[in-house]
Amino acid sequence: MKSVMRRALLAMSLLAAGPAMAQQFPGRTITIIVPFAAGGPTDTVSRLVAETMGRDLGQTVVVENAGGAGGTIGSQRVAQARPDGYTLLLHHIGMATTPSLYRRLAYDPVGGFETIGLVTEVPMTLVAKKDFPATNLAEAIAVIRRERENLNYANAGIGAASHLCGLLLMKAVDAPMTTVPFRGTGPAMQEILSGRIDLMCDQTTNTTEQINAGALRVFSVTTESRIAALPNVPTSAEAGLPAFQVSVWHGLYAPKGTPAPVVQRLSQALQVALRDERLVARFAELGTTPVAQERATPEAHRAFWQADIAKWRPIIQAAGQYAD
Repeated sequence: MKSVMRRALLAMSLLAAGPAMAQQFPGRTITIIVPFAAGGPTDTVSRLVAETMGRDLGQTVVVENAGGAGGTIGSQRVAQARPDGYTLLLHHIGMATTPSLYRRLAYDPVGGFETIGLVTEVPMTLVAKKDFPATNLAEAIAVIRRERENLNYANAGIGAASHLCGLLLMKAVDAPMTTVPFRGTGPAMQEILSGRIDLMCDQTTNTTEQINAGALRVFSVTTESRIAALPNVPTSAEAGLPAFQVSVWHGLYAPKGTPAPVVQRLSQALQVALRDERLVARFAELGTTPVAQERATPEAHRAFWQADIAKWRPIIQAAGQYAD
């Protein structure tokens, strides 16, 4: 209780100093916490955004990985950080599923944050080890239904995008597989490249280069339309599995109580970053695009986030898989 009161008093004092803070902000290095392992897709997005935002803010923006527990370790760290704009969180769709997946948390997964703006919506790809015995999605479905638990499916832990994608896949094909959790999709990718894991769902930011290099077998992209970075890869619907569709959105957050002028300054820097030609070009190489400018605002971000929480809650409850 004393800790909560101290944070409330701190937030009130920072709010009162808001205009002055905004004029001085930022005066030192900003840290973006990524709640997943280095080398994964969210890490890749975060490092591109951090570098570009830093140029507009006139300060270094560093990325720090704090993975584990489906992204909740890093998220808790930001939720409990000083609300001054110097400790931020860049998280993906897991921010919409955590409230349903975890029934007991040491922080408020919704009320503990200020939204800054959406960043991008990344398509997912269903990929397999190079020698997987299927060349298209129909053949892969047949193998999954035949082999079932004999197949290993990698994910980055309960609540990760790869976990959610796997839930949808197994529901769509009506066949379970043996799931193997990792501390991020970076380590999982190494295992599938080595041939020790059979299948994985992962974001194009983490698979496009490997697919184009021929290091992975790819069966579909989980979006309504094909993507420019992988023009020859069919959508799941085109390949005969319309129920298998999901994209992974990313957003930037600050601790609850961060003064509105500071949040707005960060949002402004994010919007500038998402227009940067080098960032746009690099995103395109990775199979994604920045969101439209009107979506990179605190208001649009919060509305989208709340709607996605409502979308995923019944899916998670029906699966009956909880992380605590």
